[in-house]
Amino acid sequence: MAPETETPEAQTSGTTTSETETPETETPETETPGAETPGAETPETESPGAQASDVDAPEGEVTPRPRRWWRVWGGWRERYPVAARVLWWTATAVALAVVVVALLMPTQADKFRVAAFVRLPVEAIFGAALLIVLPRRPRIAVAVFAGLGLGALTVVNFLDIGFNEYLGRGFNVVLDWSLFSDAQGYLQDTFGKGGALGIAALAVTLVIAVLALTTMSVIRLGNLAARNTETATRTTLVLAIAWVTCAALGVQYAAGIPIASEHTMQALQFKTEQVRRTLRDEAEFAKIAKKDDFANTPPDQLLTGLRGKDMMITFIESYGRSAIEDPVMAPGVDATLTAENEKLTQAGFAAKSGWLTSATYGGSSWLGHSTFLSGLWISNQQRYRTVTAGDRLTLPGAFKKTGAWDTVGVMPGIQKAWPEQKFYGIDKLYDSHKLGYKGPKFSWSTMPDQYALTAFERLVHSKKHDKPLMSTIILTSSHQPWAPIPKLVPQDQVGDGSIYNAIEKAGKKPGDIITDSTKSKQEYGKSIQYSVSSLINYLVKYGNKNTVLIFLGDHQPIARVSGNHASRDVPVSIVAKDPKVLDKIADWNWADGLQPQQDTPVWKMNDFRDRFLTAYGSTPAP
Repeated sequence: MAPETETPEAQTSGTTTSETETPETETPETETPGAETPGAETPETESPGAQASDVDAPEGEVTPRPRRWWRVWGGWRERYPVAARVLWWTATAVALAVVVVALLMPTQADKFRVAAFVRLPVEAIFGAALLIVLPRRPRIAVAVFAGLGLGALTVVNFLDIGFNEYLGRGFNVVLDWSLFSDAQGYLQDTFGKGGALGIAALAVTLVIAVLALTTMSVIRLGNLAARNTETATRTTLVLAIAWVTCAALGVQYAAGIPIASEHTMQALQFKTEQVRRTLRDEAEFAKIAKKDDFANTPPDQLLTGLRGKDMMITFIESYGRSAIEDPVMAPGVDATLTAENEKLTQAGFAAKSGWLTSATYGGSSWLGHSTFLSGLWISNQQRYRTVTAGDRLTLPGAFKKTGAWDTVGVMPGIQKAWPEQKFYGIDKLYDSHKLGYKGPKFSWSTMPDQYALTAFERLVHSKKHDKPLMSTIILTSSHQPWAPIPKLVPQDQVGDGSIYNAIEKAGKKPGDIITDSTKSKQEYGKSIQYSVSSLINYLVKYGNKNTVLIFLGDHQPIARVSGNHASRDVPVSIVAKDPKVLDKIADWNWADGLQPQQDTPVWKMNDFRDRFLTAYGSTPAP
């Protein structure tokens, strides 16, 4: 093929075509070999008619010709040919690197290594072949489309990295957009309104920059291939043969890193299949949610083994298995569990503990709460919306249905309207606005756990009741970023929470630990110790022979703390003074005390509801 012949239609800024030396034809600049120059293509063909300003000027008056940008650039290139050549090669190398990195980028931070990027992406080979054979205008259009697509894929890859780091899973392009508002709220609580806006602005700028960079890179490489057709064709053919050979022989740099890469095609295929699965799951889950073994159980046949008991179901934010087993956090957490279990024993309580596998990881606590309370596996936002829009019997709802309990919720993390209250069967809700707290926020957490429990005692538990209470309580002090962390204060000094002002000011700042894995682990462990101690201190002080406490974690902390590929297991404990309560779950084979053992049975979190209802006298009636 011969180099493209420059035509008026082919003259566009930012591209260069081959010049044909024509005597007596004026060209704006002299081409420097090896240097790409936007100004080498003129948007107009110079002719006497093109200089109308000179012709029409009054006699004796000369109108200066405008200094167009390509003339300035061309002049600089001629004066500094070496610098121009270096700049040209640098820009080309950057464009090539951008495309290769975008095509081979892993979706997990721990998979970033040099070998991952020194491979042959088949998508680049096909793309190069297509751009070589296309005429100029279609080539530019295809390059723009491919560049924008590659940029969008790169943005999704970054989202996958972030979601894998924080939530232990990739980004779902159908369901996860709603989580960005929660992320913005978290950033605002952690870094303040100004910091959150700054981070949001930076994120938007980076997205635009990525899209622009990948698009310009593909256009540049496509134009380069078109201007050097023979070399580009030979190179593409050699790379294609090398790719086929490596793919056929299974050549790898290391285990799991083949030289012949189909990474982008596989990623697109996975995302496409994920969309199909998500849409299909919505319909299937709606059918599953309607099936309930206890839906039609008469009230007098529900929870007969717990009549007269004051029930508490308490979630401790991010209380995961890693807190008990990780070598950094475990010593402090295990010592606290041992000490608090001794307090319980001295007060006449006993406990049994097991493991539950949460439906979520690193965040989205409401998915863990709804899974535990509804007996359904609520692993995404669509499932959550589906189940909470229905009439599934939840654990609080079962207690309410009997007519033998008053149901209340203490949820300091709720800061706006919460329509799910009706779904859960909670008669009266005490959110962040109704607990009377006058102290400072501790990062995301609106109030310390000790205060929330004290307010529960003052506003609810200490009051006279015609019926026992069934209380659902969510403790938030162990929510990331684990800085600052509250401290236990004398119970008679809790008051309206003003005492926590000095504690909050003296605590660590989120920025001090948020990027340091070891510090995050240390502070996370301290937050779990604080939450567990607050809860057990409350139980010992205000519990009685009829008190039954179920407490558990809602999910593991983020991967930076729990570790890459950590399990989704969380501890769960049942505490009571009445030995008959724990006797009813003897066949569960849970460990004695507040600390489950490594060989303690592990259940899926959604299995707990049915096992619990059955153990305490409920009769199935589908």
